[in-house]
Amino acid sequence: MRALGWRSFHTTSSMLSEQVVKVPPFAESISEGDVKFTCKVGDSFAADEAVMEIETDKTTMPVQAPFAGSITAILVKNGDTVKAGQELFKMKPGAAPAKAAAPSDAATAPGPARAPAPVLSSTPAPAPPPAAQTVAAPAPSPPPPAAAATAAPKPAPAAGQVPPIVGTRTEQRVKMSRMRQKIAARLKEAQNTCAMLTTFNEIDMSFAMEFRKANLDAFVKMHGVKLGFMSIFSKATAIALQDQPVVNAVIVGQEIVYRDYIDISVAVASPRGLLVPVIRGVESMKYADFERALGDLAARSQRDAITVQDMEGGTFTISNGGIFGSLMGTPIINPPQSAILGMHGILERPIAVKGEVKIRPMMYVALTYDHRLIDGREAVMFLRKIKSVVESPSELATGL
Repeated sequence: MRALGWRSFHTTSSMLSEQVVKVPPFAESISEGDVKFTCKVGDSFAADEAVMEIETDKTTMPVQAPFAGSITAILVKNGDTVKAGQELFKMKPGAAPAKAAAPSDAATAPGPARAPAPVLSSTPAPAPPPAAQTVAAPAPSPPPPAAAATAAPKPAPAAGQVPPIVGTRTEQRVKMSRMRQKIAARLKEAQNTCAMLTTFNEIDMSFAMEFRKANLDAFVKMHGVKLGFMSIFSKATAIALQDQPVVNAVIVGQEIVYRDYIDISVAVASPRGLLVPVIRGVESMKYADFERALGDLAARSQRDAITVQDMEGGTFTISNGGIFGSLMGTPIINPPQSAILGMHGILERPIAVKGEVKIRPMMYVALTYDHRLIDGREAVMFLRKIKSVVESPSELATGL
């Protein structure tokens, strides 16, 4: 999740000396983060170019160069835990780094007279005639084979990076990223706090698939976005939550807090792990509204641009493991919520339809809920309501 860049100070015309860049202020609920960088002393950066990153348990914040210049000193180590205001590196002003010349530019650069290099040729250029060659000093003898064995070992993977399995019978310890640590803590918190129970149902997706196919072209033409199953299930979820409002509630101390709004957290994959940004006000959304909001979150998650504010709140979560091919699973509650819906893959299976065996595209759905608050009756009725909406053409049409 990449937040907006930050400068430690404003550039002025009088800025001629070396400057110290510090850790920017964190969000209210964050006190520290881990610094990540690949730069070294002497590297040059343009103004506003990211020099380092500070990874917290909620977001990743780039630290940008406040002006064009080069690094004169790095005051932290890669992976160090830093706090707001701590000194990170020093920079001195200078020209912005020039981009490397393209190969075509190098071929036409001025220089001593020589034969033009072939363009897009797969054969090597012919060697110059002997008369044109200069006598060079004899090349030094190659180092003995033992020298190759003393090569420096490969650097350890960065935090959160997964090393490949290559069969060398070695082990590597990689520091967990702060986001992964936070995810682990939250999942364990859910297990320790909630009395989690999962109930299942199955949905015949024939009606939803036919509905989507019949309306897809007109939907794209009218709204500029595609109609997906996530928006269909979000609408069904909003209807089911209004039918069973206790599933949208939460325990706070010795009280039950009922919310008259529906903010759905949607699990999305990002380069830094699983994120659950929130789409707010789903109870009043149509399919197009949800698809636009979901598309925006998905695009920003792939750019690593989800912010802390995007993930705050949420009254219910939908996790779609079906996009990865999951057939069935038991999702874990996203605290402090009380329930989570798990969608799974669509698979053609034989089922009984009015006494006959039919092949239908079926999806298993799962509801994991906090049994301290939600009884089995409410959980089962919730899934049955989703099933009835997704399997009813007239109910599906209400979201257009």
